[in-house]
Amino acid sequence: MINKNLKVKLGKWELDNPIIPASGTFGYGYEFTQFYDINILGTFSMKGTTIKPRLGNPLPRIAECEQGLINSIGLQNPGVDEVINSEFVKLKSVYRKKIIANIAGGTIDDFVAVAKKLDKESIVGIIEVNVSCPNVEKLKFTSNPKHLTMLIKALKKATKKPIYVKLSAVDTDIAKMAIAAEKAGADGLSLINTLIGMRIDLNTGKPIIARKTGGFSGPAIKPIALRCVYECAKVTKLPIIGIGGISNAYDVIEMMYAGASAVQIGAQNLVDPYVCEKIIKDLPRVMKELKIDKLSNIIGKALKYE
Repeated sequence: MINKNLKVKLGKWELDNPIIPASGTFGYGYEFTQFYDINILGTFSMKGTTIKPRLGNPLPRIAECEQGLINSIGLQNPGVDEVINSEFVKLKSVYRKKIIANIAGGTIDDFVAVAKKLDKESIVGIIEVNVSCPNVEKLKFTSNPKHLTMLIKALKKATKKPIYVKLSAVDTDIAKMAIAAEKAGADGLSLINTLIGMRIDLNTGKPIIARKTGGFSGPAIKPIALRCVYECAKVTKLPIIGIGGISNAYDVIEMMYAGASAVQIGAQNLVDPYVCEKIIKDLPRVMKELKIDKLSNIIGKALKYE
């Protein structure tokens, strides 16, 4: 049974709850049906997709660390045509809602080509534009407002789907980039992508990740993600999906206080595949504890103390 007090909106799209597994940690969704009914989710963000298949980065590309993990997957995926013709078919047999389609590319033309193909897919509710993956050399749209503006404008011409831009907190003024995204016509923001970290093998002195560094995610980045959501919520009116270090219902509430309309759960899915189900079930208890009637009423509560 759907709890109406958990409902939130991303623009015109109403979700049953704000819990969204993050891109890269939930595959194409149907894989998780062995654990629970994925239809209980608000939605989910599918694995990042490019116009052509990508093999990803060389191994090893995963390293555990304190309070999180480092990955350097490099956007491995079968390409958008295979996703549409195979992965979507499998997903539709077990999932009745729309999804967030995460896309990536090295050039504006790459992004546009993927968006045009996904524009025709009814299962896609939002296109999430990954301009901030730390594991792909060509993605430089995250720190240049002019380039980001060009990309968003091109995407808005290519698709009628809402465009959410996934920004980074690395080497950039994220509030400035959020403003640029809003002015360019973006429909929402996803904040934040992974940070950059590394691990070294104490027996050999060699970096564990083949590319030396990778995307750092997990509980340790939550304070940074909260700060970024808060700063962007202050300067834009765009709906924000908060991402970074969320592992329980209390984290969800805190992120929504900062200004997020919904949240994505990333690394914790790899630690506990049941985490999203557990959070959804625990939210009513935590809301009662914190005297919260409706989640939609708490978005941006921290901004009132400016």
